[in-house]
Amino acid sequence: MQQTNQRPASASGTFLLADTLKIYRLGFGAMRITGRGVWGPPPDKQASLAVLRHALELGINFIDTANSYGPEVSETLIAEALYPYPEHLVIATKGGYGRSGPDQWYPDGHPDHLRAALEGSLKRLRVDRIDVYQLHTPDPKIPFEDSVGELVKQQAAGKIRSIGLSNVNSQQLEQARKMTTIVSVQNRYNLTDRASEDVLDICQSESIGFIPWFPLATGDLAKDQGQLARIASQHHATPGQIALAWLLKRACVMLPIPGTNSLKHLEENARAAEIQLSDEEYQTISEGFPKK
Repeated sequence: MQQTNQRPASASGTFLLADTLKIYRLGFGAMRITGRGVWGPPPDKQASLAVLRHALELGINFIDTANSYGPEVSETLIAEALYPYPEHLVIATKGGYGRSGPDQWYPDGHPDHLRAALEGSLKRLRVDRIDVYQLHTPDPKIPFEDSVGELVKQQAAGKIRSIGLSNVNSQQLEQARKMTTIVSVQNRYNLTDRASEDVLDICQSESIGFIPWFPLATGDLAKDQGQLARIASQHHATPGQIALAWLLKRACVMLPIPGTNSLKHLEENARAAEIQLSDEEYQTISEGFPKK
């Protein structure tokens, strides 16, 4: 694949979040710039800062993070690397998970927790209002409408510009949409895990951004030696790049956010936006990985 475009992410096309926030469809997920187990500082802070800065140089103008990444580390690094932010940059963050240690997560959708998480994110990101604030996960101990209702209150107070959801089913999405405008849904989705197909279909029909987390199945798709590898060779690309190109072709509301703490992988991911799969290639890939 010829590499002439200095801002390859721009080749992914654009999407309007809330009809006002124009972003390129290939973004950056800032979970992996933290320590092992998404806990504590990264082993090489300067490398993480360099990745964030280079993401913008590659044309990426949508960064997704959360207060629980670190916790608090990812947001702090984003501000250190990029503040004052360019006018075109959109930062989305999330609240609704607590942390007790490396790879330890527990839902906390209590309004008090969400309010405190939001205040912390505002401070760490050095902003007065969050562009897109997402409920990180429904909490089975808290009525879903109470969690969403707190975000609506904070939006009315001017601290949230737009509201998104994460890890929700179609019924929860429709419930939240009766309460407020939902601009994005972030669910697990990739070639090997398409359990959120019904949620994606709603997003497609309603022009809601769909942010697939785990887009490369923790790198497993990048190691593929089958159909992805064959098609990748035809594009002089990697299997991981083809998996990202498949996501971009799947739906015009699809907003992949592959994350990494490596400049090499960042470049590789951004270049995936330049790959144009044919309809036949797309179908071959889709049929080669059974839906789960």
